[in-house]
Amino acid sequence: MARFDEVKTTFWGEGVYGVQPPLTDAVIQDAECRLGVRLPASLLDILRVQNGGLVAESWNAFPTDVPTSWSEDHVPLDEIRGIGRQDGQPSLLDSDYLVEEWGLPSPLVLLSGDGHCWIALDYRTCGRLGEPSVTWFDVDDGTELPLTRAPRRPMAPSAPSNGCGGQVRSWNHEPSRRGASAHLDAALHGSPGSRRPRSACLAGRA
Repeated sequence: MARFDEVKTTFWGEGVYGVQPPLTDAVIQDAECRLGVRLPASLLDILRVQNGGLVAESWNAFPTDVPTSWSEDHVPLDEIRGIGRQDGQPSLLDSDYLVEEWGLPSPLVLLSGDGHCWIALDYRTCGRLGEPSVTWFDVDDGTELPLTRAPRRPMAPSAPSNGCGGQVRSWNHEPSRRGASAHLDAALHGSPGSRRPRSACLAGRA
């Protein structure tokens, strides 16, 4: 496994499943207003290369240091959802509906999953305007596994991480703050200096 930000030009598979129209600043602002969160700058960098779709076979798993219901040492990352309303294509904009339908905690933005299992941006610790952690959720057994950590409020730069994964917990417990695999942490956590101006519709949110 390597860092997403080092391989994003070759990250995706060649299929068109899940690919939304090219990302624009207006689409990003509208999505943040609809979702009520600030999306990580590094995720948006990836989606500007290709706005969602299948993940190439070399990159379609995320390693863990504890077993899950899926595997002894990884969870699947078959796709990353784009931002848009292309008919029949999965989208980050479906997150609120899917969180409610599958009984997931909130606020989350769902990056990848099939209903029974999800990988999501997790804003419960950092707040809607903070830098989210990335968490694996198993709906069938009601457990979650933090894959990356998020700083608490007020925001602070992420510390270097050595491992990946953490303790599997039941929902409604505070997520683990242990380290995570460097490639996803780097891809989804931009530096504080790269933060974008706050959208007007997010100005009153915490």
